[in-house]
This record gives sequence, C-alpha cells and structure tokens, in this order.
Amino acid sequence: MTLSLAPPRLRGRLRHPLALAAGAGVLALGVGAVLVVAAGADPATAWAALDEGMFGSPYSLGSSLDSAAVLALIATGFTVAHRAGLVNVGGEGQLCAGGLAAAATALALPAGVPAAVGIPLTLLAGFLGGTAWASVAALLYNRRGTSEVITTLLLNFVGAGAVSLAVHEEGLLRQPVTSSETLPQSAALPEGARLPLIAGPDSPATAVVAVAAAALVITAVVLRRTPAGLRLKAVGHSSAASARLGLPVAGLRHTGLGVAGGLAGLAGASLVASAPYVLAEHFSSGYGFAGLVVGLLARGSFTAVAAVSLLFGFLTSGGINLQLAAGVPASSVQIVQSVLVLLIAAAMLWSERRTGTAGGAA
Repeated sequence: MTLSLAPPRLRGRLRHPLALAAGAGVLALGVGAVLVVAAGADPATAWAALDEGMFGSPYSLGSSLDSAAVLALIATGFTVAHRAGLVNVGGEGQLCAGGLAAAATALALPAGVPAAVGIPLTLLAGFLGGTAWASVAALLYNRRGTSEVITTLLLNFVGAGAVSLAVHEEGLLRQPVTSSETLPQSAALPEGARLPLIAGPDSPATAVVAVAAAALVITAVVLRRTPAGLRLKAVGHSSAASARLGLPVAGLRHTGLGVAGGLAGLAGASLVASAPYVLAEHFSSGYGFAGLVVGLLARGSFTAVAAVSLLFGFLTSGGINLQLAAGVPASSVQIVQSVLVLLIAAAMLWSERRTGTAGGAA
C-alpha cells in the first residue's frame, strides 16, 4: 500500500516529524551497516564496539555528555537567532572567538585565583567574545543589509585564523618556547579557571553539562514565556509588521544574533576550560558546524535540541571506539550522520510540500 492510498489519518501519522525522523534513522542505520560490511568488519562486532564507545564505561559516557553539551549550546544559540528571522551559520567562528577571549582572560588571572572567581570570569569572557564576534555580522545586516548568512560564514575563517595567530606568536598567547618540540599552544590555564568534574575521577564530564542544561532551559522559558521572546518571534514572522507596531526591529535582531554568538562563545570557553586546559589550533574540532546541523534538525524545538545533541554526542564518542575496536573508520559515523541529516531534511521538505498541496486543493 502506497502512502497516497493510505487512509487520511494514517497519512497524517506517517508525515508526523517523529515518524519521518524514525524512518530516516532506520535508513541511516542501513547505510551504516553497508559501510561496516564494506570495511570488512563483522556487524555484530562493530555494533558492540559502538555501544561500548557510547555507554560502556564512565569515561565514554562522560565524553559523550561533554560533546552533547557543547553542541546543545551552539544549537540553542542558533534557535534564538532563528526566532528573530536570522540564520546564524557562524557558530564555528564565534566558538573560536569565545575560546580565544576565555584563554586570554584566564591566563591574565593570578595563579592562585579561586574557582569561584576564575571560572565565572572565564565563561563570561567566552560569552562576551562570541557576542562581539556575532555583533559584527549584526551591524552589517542592520546598517548595510548584508546577508547574515554570508558574513557569519566568512567570519568562521577569520575566527579560526585569529586562534592560529594567537597560539603561534609568543607575543600573544603562545607558551614560552623552550625547545624545538614546544607545541604552538597557550600555557595551561590556572587551576581556578578550569571546569570541575561532576561525575568523579573516572569520567571526563565537566560542569559544561550543567551549564548547557541551564542555558537550554532558561532560553526556552525566556522565548516562550516572556515579552522579550514574543517580540523576537514577532520580528521573525514579519519585520515590517513589527516595525509598524513600534518594535525596535534592528535592536531585536542584533540581540538575537548576539545571544547566538554568546552561547557559541560559551561553548568555546568550555572547551578551553576542559582538559587539556589549553588553547590550541583546531581546538574547536568542528563543533561549530555540527551545532549548526543540530539546530537545523531541531527546527526551533528546544526539546529536539536536547535530543539531537545527545544523539550526535554519543555517536561521536562511539565512532572513536568503533575505529579502535572494530577497525571501522571513524568517518563512517560522520557519513551516517550526514545521511541522517539529508534524509530528515528531504522528508520534512516533502511533507511540507504535500501538506501545502493538499491545503491548496482543499
């Protein structure tokens, strides 16, 4: 029975986002199985290795939660900007700016700074650094009408270049060069600026998990239950109507993009303030782009932000063990994630077009 011949109630259920996501997940798992077989590995062994890498030990579980928390911060910011009618694709650059600001602030603190002072200052510096980076795009959008998609995208490369410059120049943040083997990275952050572990010495899970959860809940409440959230939503729906109602459209857009950048910068600060507690080239590991994907898949739902972030975080951790234990390239997990994104996007687009066609016919 094809979908077109199915009863209307069943067709509606099959077009539900959860049903589409489940179907896309099954197809993506099928692609993953093909990749495992193509790599010459036993599917049962590969699945066991993936499960071990995601849930098999306190270390793998904590690593997965840390990755998910970073993704959730970036995706939450993306959702805030989206509510204001903007598409923030600059999470990677804002993350780099936040990490750079956090490292510079933490290294300027005295060695014996207490954690009650050092950690908040480091995280605040990361937030402000990301906000400042996103504000460049917001100003260009409001004053010149320059597309925020283009400016935030290009600022990603500038942010990565700024980090590279900072960790290669001794006059900036590079650690003192004592030999030819000295790595191009900053000195280690003082103890008082490092995020504490929250699950014991066997788990790398840090306070970024709690920070991300708090940011997600607070942002959801503000956007759904406060006048500020209603104003952002109004601007996102129609800037012209919002202007006629007297709303400060430019300021609200700047705020939305600034908060998005701040949350991405906070994610960058958390990476710097976690082991190995240094700012290094490529420290972001592509989290900014992965967080963008999470935000796109969540489609404005904060519950979906949490769920997709956890899914991607656990898959990333499991992919590392998949390569070590089963001999399957870790890039296979990235391929499965990409296929999942494409399938969900295509399914959602198909569902919306079918719904629109049915509505027009009615």
